[in-house]
Amino acid sequence: MDINEKVRSICKAARAAAVAMAGVSGAERERALYAFADALESRTDDVVAANAADMAAAAGNGVPGPMLDRLMLNADRVRAIAAAVRDVAALPDPTGRSESFTRPNGLVIRRLRVPVGVVAMIYEARPNVTADAIALCVKSGNCAVLRGGKEALETNRAIVAAFSGAAGDILPAGCVGLIDDPTREGTAALFTMREYVDVLIPRGSKGLIRAVVDNSKIPVIETGAGNCHIYIAPSADPDLACRVAVNAKLQRPSVCNAVETMLVHRDIAADFLPRFTEAVKAYGKPLEIRGDADVCAVLPDAVPAAREDWDTEYDDYILACRTVGSCAEAVEHINAHGTRHSEAIITRDAEEADYFRTYVDAACVYVNASTRFTDGGEFGLGAEIGISTQKLHARGPMGLEALTTVKYLIDGEGQIRE
Repeated sequence: MDINEKVRSICKAARAAAVAMAGVSGAERERALYAFADALESRTDDVVAANAADMAAAAGNGVPGPMLDRLMLNADRVRAIAAAVRDVAALPDPTGRSESFTRPNGLVIRRLRVPVGVVAMIYEARPNVTADAIALCVKSGNCAVLRGGKEALETNRAIVAAFSGAAGDILPAGCVGLIDDPTREGTAALFTMREYVDVLIPRGSKGLIRAVVDNSKIPVIETGAGNCHIYIAPSADPDLACRVAVNAKLQRPSVCNAVETMLVHRDIAADFLPRFTEAVKAYGKPLEIRGDADVCAVLPDAVPAAREDWDTEYDDYILACRTVGSCAEAVEHINAHGTRHSEAIITRDAEEADYFRTYVDAACVYVNASTRFTDGGEFGLGAEIGISTQKLHARGPMGLEALTTVKYLIDGEGQIRE
């Protein structure tokens, strides 16, 4: 079977399963997810062994350290993934909620929340995304077609095998399909499957998301690209600013909600920037700062920034840094170079905070807090299938409700339209 037919077969099976899934109760879907979590834990050795093979291949191919950290699973991380699946299973069922109203002609119209249908995902590196996607799709009554990156191929196979073994007697066959061909041909084939797939969600690099948006015939929800900023205002508490900025950049630099650019008001740059570099040293992680002329004048070890640095999502121990003369200038820079993901201001000025909240165009805007909180679990959603950076249907961390739509049910007694 060639790759086009293989992908078609997986998507066709998911469409058939989506029809059958309409008759599966929320309690049964919940039971399947608890069984999946148990299976992940009981198969921990298999999942870790599969991941070790992926890690060895990735290291041999020169994958950088922060990306290897995203890829790596050990027993503790597998247990955390299983716990996240249980957290999703325990959430309220997002489907079946309804509201009704009666028209003057007697028609009773009910708006019912229902699954989207078949959700396809293309994503890179992080294997926990596979389990999160399965959990969110199943809990919300959807079927999933997953195409992970080649770096996590064996791990993804092991996770999907754990799900199939645990839920095969509870849910319709084909409700979760894995496209385990990481070639461009496999991806291109998925782009054409509009007959079977309702929505396609890319999660990964800016280049991946752009390729999906430009080429997919399936409706796309853009997620993930995270060129995030933190602005240190002149009124900021310097100790708080250092603590938050260090966390936002260094706690896990390879993820999409890590800060990539720090903007510092010129009036405080000479005092704040050395404080920040001392805080970085105390944190114990290396950090290369790529700065504008003002930054380089204060920090002799800074590297002069190139124009492209302001638009780069490094996913690494690199931080672009420039000075600005006002909050308005900071907002202008963010709106010109950001990816509408997560942006933060550190300030003690309430009016300045309100200005930043109002004029920054992003899914998540923080005042005096780290951007690292943009996450489904941290927002109380259990997990997220992606962080939407667009404005239609869903925005920000996409949990269960974002994977549902509405159906109108209309009851009458013979009414006709005159």
